[in-house]
Amino acid sequence: MSATGLLTENLALYRARHDAYMKALLQPPVAAQRLADAMSYATLLGGKRVRPFLVYATGSMLGVADDVLDAPAAAIECIHAYSLVHDDLPAMDNDSLRRGQATCHIQFDEATAILAGDALQSLAFQLLAKPQRQINAAQQLAMVTTLAEAAGLTGMCGGQALDIKATGSNGKDITAAQLEQIHRLKTGALLRAAVRLGALCGNNVSDEVLTQLDEFASAIGLAFQVQDDILDVVGDTQTLGKTKGADADLSKATYPALLGIDGSKQLLTTLHEKALHALSLIPYNTELLEEFTEYLVTRDR
Repeated sequence: MSATGLLTENLALYRARHDAYMKALLQPPVAAQRLADAMSYATLLGGKRVRPFLVYATGSMLGVADDVLDAPAAAIECIHAYSLVHDDLPAMDNDSLRRGQATCHIQFDEATAILAGDALQSLAFQLLAKPQRQINAAQQLAMVTTLAEAAGLTGMCGGQALDIKATGSNGKDITAAQLEQIHRLKTGALLRAAVRLGALCGNNVSDEVLTQLDEFASAIGLAFQVQDDILDVVGDTQTLGKTKGADADLSKATYPALLGIDGSKQLLTTLHEKALHALSLIPYNTELLEEFTEYLVTRDR
């Protein structure tokens, strides 16, 4: 199922805006042109720009202008793109296909891919640290802290380490609570950060609203991974844009392996309901985020 209505329009709008912003950032000629090309390849080739979309959608809901949201939206996508480049490396998942195209280390080379990931991570914090219109120093510091925590030991990287530990024979006895922890860190932390970054760009946003946005983001962050796990089993390589069954081939711990397809779908339904409930408690127009939630749990790729 694809996105419809308001969501289709805004996904396309924000993706185009983000891509134009990133192209402008990476276009100026530099001495290390091959590295710049690899960074562009990693960030601009395929993908729906879900994390930038969440920054824009959340910030816009709170009355923040799009040009104020450009840098934080790009920053979080830089972190996401770097993580994919490194995940695909031979030492990690050893994958040759990403978003329907050759992975970065296949298209370029392994050393360039490693450096591209490193440089994208640095660029993310460079973007958040530069002066921004209508964002004060306290807001900037909060955004830098948010992204650093989401990307590091207590977020994405920590989740990746736990995921590696749970791969192969080590994952046979993993519990549902342990699997949830992996995914809340590995995938969910950046999605929560995307919503948080959009909210931190706003002025006078109450603690109550921030709490409900975090509840919403926490639910969709886990739902995103549950649906990915399901699609890895029932999807196909062409639709997925990555190798079907890669998780099973690596003996990774997944929700279908632990709960079965039906149990995974039931968990997805529960998370869907939690996300919508959190949005219902927010006194702003949450229609776009509601449509995104519906799309997230029914997407086929």
